[in-house]
Amino acid sequence: MSVVTLVSGGLDSSLVALLAKEEGLTQHPLFIDYGQRAMEKELSACRAVLARLELPSPEVARLAGFGALIRSGLTDPKLDVLNEAFTPGRNMLFLLVAASYAFQCGADAVSIGLLHEDTSLFPDQTSAFLSDAQTMIRRCMGRDIRVIAPLASFHKVNVVALAQVKGIVGTYSCHLGLDDACGVCIACNEFKLGEE
Repeated sequence: MSVVTLVSGGLDSSLVALLAKEEGLTQHPLFIDYGQRAMEKELSACRAVLARLELPSPEVARLAGFGALIRSGLTDPKLDVLNEAFTPGRNMLFLLVAASYAFQCGADAVSIGLLHEDTSLFPDQTSAFLSDAQTMIRRCMGRDIRVIAPLASFHKVNVVALAQVKGIVGTYSCHLGLDDACGVCIACNEFKLGEE
């Protein structure tokens, strides 16, 4: 089986890529530049982590215009990174671009690093969303391309623990794109919840 793995340089997607490698899946890593504030830090971490995992360097979909049009705290420094974090259509954009790439690569599936549904803050982080997205992708592409979320049974504490066991280091998970994690954004707050 081959899969387009959505990778961001963060802990979740890095673990997804490593688990796919351990399963022997052929991977086509894909990084989405959707105009996020942390794009440079994320892409740098993504390339370094994949190199350490001996996986192919990611293809980069340059879609920064999305973030310029669909503004949120993740894409616009004038907006609050925590309270205005919802970026409408972001995960659907990721899955549609990944499925289009999978179609061209002949891959069977796309993989996204969403966690357990009870941790979801937005409507595009649920199992119902993933199921509907897979149906829409089948209709758009004219063939089945599975949408998989290998960490769907995980909470952040489980991801952190398994990533430590697997030796994953050098990831980047802050939405602000600063050298040091801000400690305030949703991505940083997920790590705090994992510690409780």
